[in-house]
Amino acid sequence: MPYAILSKMNITIKDISEKDIATDALILPFFEDYQHEMYSEIDSLLDGMIKRVISSKEFTGRHNQLALLHIHGMINAKRVLLVGFGKHPEITSERIRQCGGKVFSYLRDIAAKEISVSTRIFNFLPKGFRGSEKPVSYLIEGGLLSLYRFEKYKKADDAKEIESATILSSDNDIPLKQLQITASAVSVAKDLINTPANDMTPTVLSDFANSLANEKIKVKTLQKDDIEKEGMGAYLAVSKGSAQPPKFIVVEYNGAESMPVAIIGKSITFDSGGISLKPAEGMEKMKYDMSGGAAVLAIIKAASEATLPVNIVGILPATENLPGGDATRPGDIVRTITGKTVEIVNTDAEGRLALADAIGYAVKHYKPSLVIDIATLTGACSIALGSEAIAMMGNDTAAMEKLKEASEETYERVWQMPLYDEYKEYLKSDAADMKNSGGKNGSLVTAGYFLKEFAGTAPWVHLDIAGTAWSDKDKPYATKGATGVGVRLILNFLSSATYSL
Repeated sequence: MPYAILSKMNITIKDISEKDIATDALILPFFEDYQHEMYSEIDSLLDGMIKRVISSKEFTGRHNQLALLHIHGMINAKRVLLVGFGKHPEITSERIRQCGGKVFSYLRDIAAKEISVSTRIFNFLPKGFRGSEKPVSYLIEGGLLSLYRFEKYKKADDAKEIESATILSSDNDIPLKQLQITASAVSVAKDLINTPANDMTPTVLSDFANSLANEKIKVKTLQKDDIEKEGMGAYLAVSKGSAQPPKFIVVEYNGAESMPVAIIGKSITFDSGGISLKPAEGMEKMKYDMSGGAAVLAIIKAASEATLPVNIVGILPATENLPGGDATRPGDIVRTITGKTVEIVNTDAEGRLALADAIGYAVKHYKPSLVIDIATLTGACSIALGSEAIAMMGNDTAAMEKLKEASEETYERVWQMPLYDEYKEYLKSDAADMKNSGGKNGSLVTAGYFLKEFAGTAPWVHLDIAGTAWSDKDKPYATKGATGVGVRLILNFLSSATYSL
């Protein structure tokens, strides 16, 4: 499975002036309300070309605006690319990240092989600029993320690639390795999600997990018999309509002497809704219903490469949800690993069934310091928050506050939703301990409350990524399709030195 495109790029830091660097394209960032004076020396060597394009309003410096100058031997660079950062007071780490995406993808598409980035503008950021990393890091991060493309099923051609990027700076304290590890991890998640369900079965997902095994990563997969012995009847109920066997994938990363963080990813490799069949329109996208599981594998891969000092147990209850002859019916009652019984009133509310047993398994066997589940769980999440935020719920205030901080840094934004005790009434069943759906009213939060019942007293946070895991349009540093959301968020959270795991 190809995912290592980014690893071919060589990124270096050199203390060399813009006029002296030999490169295919020299990137010069501008603010919209700052003129070209910061590059006056270069502009004089370019015979005033920068001043002319600004004076003519051809380039104003508005956010994400580009202007390419062919300079014909005036300096060592072959071309100069002006990029707009927008208005000076409005600059943020995310705006810089987006500019990086626009620049790198544009230069890749015009077949630039060697590029260089001026960092001069970062000496003029507003005093209130917020970001835990050096500002140029965000530009490089956006650039790396923008280079992902999924072309596994297209006729092969000569792919255009940027071979090297040089940061023009005397500051060597830029986390280049971490940026590349993270961008590569996001690409891994996207590849897994974008792969169609006929080629991304639970077995294939299990095989990929096994490929991650090394001296710090251990992988085991529970087969159907093992799952039955564990008493995970809710998870098994989801799998009954599919000819593909379920695979309960457990991946352990050992990076510290501490209790593990359990990260559980919904891993429905295709979701038809089961007997409660989804509408045909848009169903082809339901290969993305394993986005949570893909994120978990990518996070563990990156944690190992970055040698993060934390223990992680990743759990992927993988299966398909199909309406086969043996499929679970609405009204069926199943027993979970915790002993709770669940009346299945809607087979399209299947993710919470698989996650309930996975959460119960994590608590039973690992006694984790924290449980995080990440899932494309509810259509109601998209209705409530669109595609702009992850819905977050949980019982651990400290963990949720740290996830909020991580979301601000990564721009994978979270919005906390309530888990009032009254929501338990929505899930009350006449025939079982609870039912798997409370209906349309409050369906985003009642899904979270359902999972809360299986976390018990264990510290737990739920992340619903149903609105953010897939994009129907290109964005500055992400092509349409799988977004890989959650990878950067949780990696940043795990890397936080101030959160005691």
